[in-house]
Amino acid sequence: MTIELHTWNTPNGRKISVALEEMALSYVVKTVNIGKGEQHAPDFLRISPNNRIPAIVDPDGPDGKPISIFESGAILLYLGEKTGKFLPSSLRERVPVLEWLMWQMGGFGPMPGQVHHFRAVESESDRRYGLKRYSDETRRLYRVLDKRLSEVEYVAGALSVADFAILGWAWRHERHQVSLDEYPNVKRWYEALFARQGVQRGFDVKLDDLP
Repeated sequence: MTIELHTWNTPNGRKISVALEEMALSYVVKTVNIGKGEQHAPDFLRISPNNRIPAIVDPDGPDGKPISIFESGAILLYLGEKTGKFLPSSLRERVPVLEWLMWQMGGFGPMPGQVHHFRAVESESDRRYGLKRYSDETRRLYRVLDKRLSEVEYVAGALSVADFAILGWAWRHERHQVSLDEYPNVKRWYEALFARQGVQRGFDVKLDDLP
């Protein structure tokens, strides 16, 4: 049955479109225009009480009953469990997937997100402090990722949902004012992922209603 993906064209939305394509799941996009405040609509809040995208509705959930899921990390784990893909069954192999997924959710998302915010602040004095603080932390996170990827092909060893989560934000590296040339292992990983047809489809699918 077809999964509903309620989202907009953002890094967190792209995490899920990539995962759905890589897992070969049938889905339909339901756009939530966050610029117009559609994330506050009652129908959306019923499936995403934190009024954030993305969220999914799976009509064929556990025990064959419908289920809705919000928070991109939770969605990725659910889809991995549902399909048995990109989420190891062995606890030892699953731990690094969880570690790097939580690394993304707690840092490599919130920090570059603040870079996006402060770049748009008009006041130079307000912008300068915030932009330096969050740009420095974002670059630190890129260094952490680059070191990890000097040791392994993908962040958890084998390709996993953690890679999809991180890729959604690395996709915006230019907005972070980061050149991947400075992080050769990240660049190798990034190019390898984008060479995958499923990843390409996940980024090509239209996640907004803009012309």
